[in-house]
Amino acid sequence: MFFDLQNNKQKEEYQNFLRITGCLSNLFSDSNVPYLYYRVAEKVFCRAFEAEDLSRSDVSADAKKEKLGIGLKTFLIGNDKSFQKVAEFNSDRSLYINLEKEKLIRKVSKLRNARIDFTENAHGLDNSIYHCVLRDSGKFKVFEESMDRVDIDNIKITRENKNSIIFEDGKNEYSFLLSKSTLTKRFVTEKIIDEFEVKILKDPLLELSEILLNGNLLMPNEQRIKQTVYLPLYGKNHIVFERSGLNQWNAGGRDRHSDEVYIPVPAKIHKNFPNFFPDRDIPFSLIFPDGEKVESKICQQGKKALMTSPNKKLGKLILRDGLKLKEGELATYERLQLLGIDSVRIDKVSNDEFEINFAKNGSYEFFGQNNLEK
Repeated sequence: MFFDLQNNKQKEEYQNFLRITGCLSNLFSDSNVPYLYYRVAEKVFCRAFEAEDLSRSDVSADAKKEKLGIGLKTFLIGNDKSFQKVAEFNSDRSLYINLEKEKLIRKVSKLRNARIDFTENAHGLDNSIYHCVLRDSGKFKVFEESMDRVDIDNIKITRENKNSIIFEDGKNEYSFLLSKSTLTKRFVTEKIIDEFEVKILKDPLLELSEILLNGNLLMPNEQRIKQTVYLPLYGKNHIVFERSGLNQWNAGGRDRHSDEVYIPVPAKIHKNFPNFFPDRDIPFSLIFPDGEKVESKICQQGKKALMTSPNKKLGKLILRDGLKLKEGELATYERLQLLGIDSVRIDKVSNDEFEINFAKNGSYEFFGQNNLEK
């Protein structure tokens, strides 16, 4: 699917990076099974295969290589048939919690499928897969399979109790954990595509200290992302107003393009991060999730709007590619909830270059609680 198609140099580099990480396992446990933190696995994958890291974007894929989305997972090999988390719906709990079991599972499955669709549309992907690093005694194993959407018409509940509902759709088996609002999928990992041994250092702290004392420890590179803020895709009281923001195209006063929108920039952002954005009407580059660079500005009185030039570029990203709305169809907070996103993350690379990515429900509120003065 992916791994077998990469060149030998990259595959060897990937194995070596994983070996280096695995050899430090005794920093974390005394097991003979090498330890691999999932965030490190994501970084290693993107570094070795020159893939784009999507792990901070709260979408169904953790990495992107050309037009392929890749969900990265690492877990104990176990009995080759373990359930692993594939999605979490705690912020969408109100949409399904009072439904009877079959309707609940159908609703959760629709949410899952909508998020895969959203990820592929927003990032220009043709399809998506899972790439898994399985942890076994003294070795890592690599497994891949397609990231299937749930076949809603063929859902069949097979078991249930007060904590979970297990169901299958003819292709995969799933378990929805009610208390955690988490969807897990059974990964049948019998067809391993690669495996390699990992030597675990007996005393990694001693090894690392010798490297440091000998002056061989490289200094870290300067961080590419200088600062980050989150912006809401809604207005006060979680309302997407009918004639502003994502529905600016619906405002009166003049003829407007059906994709004319802006992202609200709360006054709190400017107050707490006064030097984050350039001043009003000063252009800067905004890099979209699919890699396109678009000229953008902070506009309107009070610097309350983030807009692109042409403005329809932002509307296409959010209304058409993201929310999959038809022309003339109003954006609503309920639609944002359905897709699991209600905010965007803006990363500052330099004074004239920024990146935009969608962020999961509650991201702006969480950011505000920890970073913004009232």
